[in-house]
Amino acid sequence: MVSASAVIVNKLRRLRSCFAFFCFAGIALSSYAFYVETKKEHDDSYVAMCDISESMSCTKVFSSKYGKGFGLLQFVLDENSPLIQPNPVYGAIFYGLVLLLGLGNYLFLARVQMLLCIMANIGSVYLGYILYFVLEDICVVCVSTYFVNFVLLIVNLLRISKLKQLSLETGGPILQTGGFNKTKKRV
Repeated sequence: MVSASAVIVNKLRRLRSCFAFFCFAGIALSSYAFYVETKKEHDDSYVAMCDISESMSCTKVFSSKYGKGFGLLQFVLDENSPLIQPNPVYGAIFYGLVLLLGLGNYLFLARVQMLLCIMANIGSVYLGYILYFVLEDICVVCVSTYFVNFVLLIVNLLRISKLKQLSLETGGPILQTGGFNKTKKRV
């Protein structure tokens, strides 16, 4: 017979795998967006795969003033500041950071992940508004990253719920980075 905590740990493992998959998808999307943006800066005749039509063009979005520093950092920092980077750089950093935070089953780190995922989704709403209403464009890569951000938020919410369940089941905080056999209660 399998214990309830073993079932929860198995679900946590699957959630962690799902979360990692979408983090890697986000890193891949950010890398592609960065490649397209830099390629277009150096070669004006470059046409990306994501440039489907005049109203569905990712290079149009990436090369807009909102494509760097979210269109906001320019107001608080100098135009030549090293902190003003293409948005995909921030995306790759975000996905890498939340991936690292999710390696263990620590409730505190899962809550930090949740905060970062909430901020990413607020950013997605902001950039989605800019995309559709200001730039009047549809960017397939951008919309895909918005979807990835939303999925990461949902998966992290489920993960926090399972971590709380596991903590209640075992009677205390969980100190786990590996499989079920390494689960220990803090004394």
